Formats: sequence, C-alpha cells, structure tokens
Amino acid sequence: MSPPSSPELFCVELRTTRWAELVEWYRRALDLAVLMRVVDDGYALLAAGGAKLAILARESPGPASDRVSLGFEVAHLDAVYERLLAAGADVTPPRPHPEGFRELVVHDPDGNTLRVFSWPPRA
Repeated sequence: MSPPSSPELFCVELRTTRWAELVEWYRRALDLAVLMRVVDDGYALLAAGGAKLAILARESPGPASDRVSLGFEVAHLDAVYERLLAAGADVTPPRPHPEGFRELVVHDPDGNTLRVFSWPPRA
C-alpha cells in the first residue's frame, strides 16, 4: 500500500514517567485497544478510531500542556462517563455544548486534558 499523498495523522504521542499506569488507564477508562505493547522499550500503541495514541516511557517528559487537549468522539457518552467514574477519574458530568453535541472533560493521571463528546442520535 502506498502512503497517502497528503500527510495523515498516524498517532499522538504522550510521554510519561508512569508508563504502565497510563497505558492501563487509557485501556480501562476509555476502552482503547492495545495494538502493541513493548514493555522493555516503554512503548505502547493504542487504537483510537482512525488514529492511534502512543504512550512512551520517559525519565523527563515535561509537564502536561494547557495548549493541547485530546478529543474523543464516542457513541455513548453516558456509558463513558460511568466508566471514567469507576476508574476513579475526576470528570465533569456530560453537558450540552452550544454547537449541538454533549461533552465531558477529564484529565488522565498525568494531567493531560481529554474532551469526550457525542452527537445526539439521528432521527
């Protein structure tokens, strides 16, 4: 298969000192499937729809940024909310957004901001 003619986002990389904990959190709290896990290298690749999330172990990853958030579209926002609560996440309840979708905001164990949203069912 040849590469696309224009750039295609393959993955977003998160660097962390708590690699195993972060991999497990994304797997359990957001139900992302682990495509690859290389423990010796501190590398995991998780499926996130058409894109991927890579989690890399690093000694000095730097702080979480207020400039970046990860946006996840889901079919059942209330179910994700319950799963996040069960995982012990500090999560805002789902709320309507002026653009017509519902969303919640949560931070992963490293403080990265995630916005999880769903559109209303189609009639």
